[in-house]
Amino acid sequence: MPEGPESSPATSRRTLLCGAAAVLAAGGTVAVTGCGSSAGSSGASGAAKGPVDLGPASAVPEGGGKVFREQRIVVTQPTAGQYKAFSAKCTHAGCIVDQVKNQQIQCPCHGSRFAITDGAVQDGPAPTPLPAYTVTVEGGNLKVTPS
Repeated sequence: MPEGPESSPATSRRTLLCGAAAVLAAGGTVAVTGCGSSAGSSGASGAAKGPVDLGPASAVPEGGGKVFREQRIVVTQPTAGQYKAFSAKCTHAGCIVDQVKNQQIQCPCHGSRFAITDGAVQDGPAPTPLPAYTVTVEGGNLKVTPS
């Protein structure tokens, strides 16, 4: 009987440690994934097939831009009347960019910065540019088609 009590706690401890490791691993995945999922909708990166109407083009300032968080799209206007659209999902950890400031699209999670003209990485850790979308102005409204 001395073997039973000694082997049982070792097995329980091993099981507990493995379980804890699995929980921590899942928690880490949730933390990274959760960073980009706080918008609460599938947005443009989901099943959107056709153009998304984002409302008046006048809402996007010249030399700046606007983040449409719910749709996960950022639209910029580098020069008067020239609109660019990109995925608002950062290419580093999937966080949603939160603002366009100083002619840069800015991610709040790890400090990545992207150019308003082409979505190129200007400051990492993002490894690649923001994916570009097709944007048109129809009847004064922005229409964006995710690629």
